[in-house]
Amino acid sequence: MAPVPFEEIQKIIEEDFGKPLAEIFAFVDPIPLAAASIAQVHSAKLKSGEDVVIKVQRPRIVEIIQNDLSVLYNIAGLLEKYVPESRPFNPQAVVDEFFKTLELETNFIIEGNNIKRIAINFKDDPQIKIPYVFADYCTARVLVMTQIKGIPLSDQVALTESKIDRAQVVATGLRAFFKMVFKDGIFHGDLHAGNIFLLENNQIALIDFGVVGRLSRKTRDSIANMLVAVATEDYDMLTYEYLELAPYNNRINMDQFTREMRDLLAPYYGMTFKDMNFGALLLESTSIAAKHQIIMPSELMLFFKALVTIEGMGRTIIRDFDMLSFALEFAQDIVKLKYDPERILKDLAKVGHESAGLLYSLPRQMKQLIRKLNSNDFAINLNIQQIDELKHSIETNGNLIYLGLVIAALIIASAMTLNSHVGPLIGGVPLISLLGLSLSAFVGMLAFYNYVKK
Repeated sequence: MAPVPFEEIQKIIEEDFGKPLAEIFAFVDPIPLAAASIAQVHSAKLKSGEDVVIKVQRPRIVEIIQNDLSVLYNIAGLLEKYVPESRPFNPQAVVDEFFKTLELETNFIIEGNNIKRIAINFKDDPQIKIPYVFADYCTARVLVMTQIKGIPLSDQVALTESKIDRAQVVATGLRAFFKMVFKDGIFHGDLHAGNIFLLENNQIALIDFGVVGRLSRKTRDSIANMLVAVATEDYDMLTYEYLELAPYNNRINMDQFTREMRDLLAPYYGMTFKDMNFGALLLESTSIAAKHQIIMPSELMLFFKALVTIEGMGRTIIRDFDMLSFALEFAQDIVKLKYDPERILKDLAKVGHESAGLLYSLPRQMKQLIRKLNSNDFAINLNIQQIDELKHSIETNGNLIYLGLVIAALIIASAMTLNSHVGPLIGGVPLISLLGLSLSAFVGMLAFYNYVKK
C-alpha cells in the first residue's frame, strides 16, 4: 500500500504529544519500514538512546472504516431480508463483530496493553521474543516499541540464504500459538509471515498485535475436545461440542449434522500439511453448522481463521508437517486438566459459592413471588405456539357457518315463493325464486372456494 507522506505522519505525532517532533525523539527516519492499510511504521531513536519503531495510524482511517462499514451493514441487512439462505450466517452480526475488531485494532493503547499481557505470558520462554512497549510514548494513534532486528518470514530470499533449522522454527511457532490458545486464553489472531521475525539461534519474535482473540475456559475446553474428536474420528463428540458453544436450538437434526461433518472430515483423516488445509476444513465445518441453524461464537471463528493464517506461515518455511499433532500436544493436556483434582476442587468451590448465593436470595425471591400471587391484578400471560393459525381457523369456520346459514335462508325463501306466482314469470317460475336460487348457488360456490383455499 502506498505510504503516507512523512509530513502527515509528523503532524499526527505532534498533535497527540502536543510538542514538536524533535522534542519527543532524537531521530525519526522519514522513510517508512512498512506501510499497511491502517498504519505505517518508522524507525526512530528515543532521547534516552533506545532504538524503537513508531507505529502511526493513517490520517482519517477511522472515518473511512466507519463509512465502509455502514455500507456493509446496509448490505448485510438486505441479505437477511431478501436472501433467506444467508440468515443462519447472521450477516449483520458478522459486520458488528468486524466493526468491534477494527475499533480495537485502531486503538493503539489497547494494542499496547495486548502486547504487554502476551509478553508477560512468554517471559520465561527464551525462544519467543515480544517487543517492549514504551507506555509513556503511546496514544490511541501512536505506538512506540523496541525495534526487532531479524529476518521476517515473508523474506524468502533471506530465509534461503540463512542457515535456519526450518523444522525447529515451525515447531517453535506452532507451540507458541497453541500455548496462547490453550494455556493463556489470549492469542495473536493474525500470525502471517510478515508478523514473525527470525532471530539468532532459531528464536522467534512476534509483532503487530492489533488482532487478538480471547477465549474463555469453556471455549478452550471445547476447542480441545474438538481437536481430540477430529484426531480420533469421534464425530458425535465433535458435533456435541459445536452445540455446547452455540445458543440453544431444539430444531437440529443431530444425525444429519453428524453425518455431514463425517463426510467433510473423514476423507482427510491421517493426512499431513501437504495434503490438506486443516484450518480451512474447520472453517468449512462452520458452514455446515450454519446450515443447521447453529450460530458459532466469534472467538471460535477467529481461532479457525488464525489456524488458516498459521498454515500460510508454515508454507513459507517447510513443505510438510502435521499441524494436528502440535495442536493435540496442548489439547490433550487441557482435556486431562479437566479431571485434575485441584481443578475439580476449584469448580466445586465455585458451585458452592454460587449455590450459597442462591440459597441466600431464595427466601427474598419467594416472598416477592407470594406477594405477586396474592395481588389483585395478578395475571398469567401464556404464549401458545401456533395461536395465529388457531385464530385463523376459527375465523374461517365461522365465516363458512355464516355463509351456510345465508344459503339455507335463500333456498327456503325461494322455495316458499316458487308456487306463489308473485311477480313476473319465466317458464312458469317466478323470477324472484330464480334469483334466490341463483344467488344461493353463487354463495355456495363462494363458500366452497373459501374452504378449498383454507
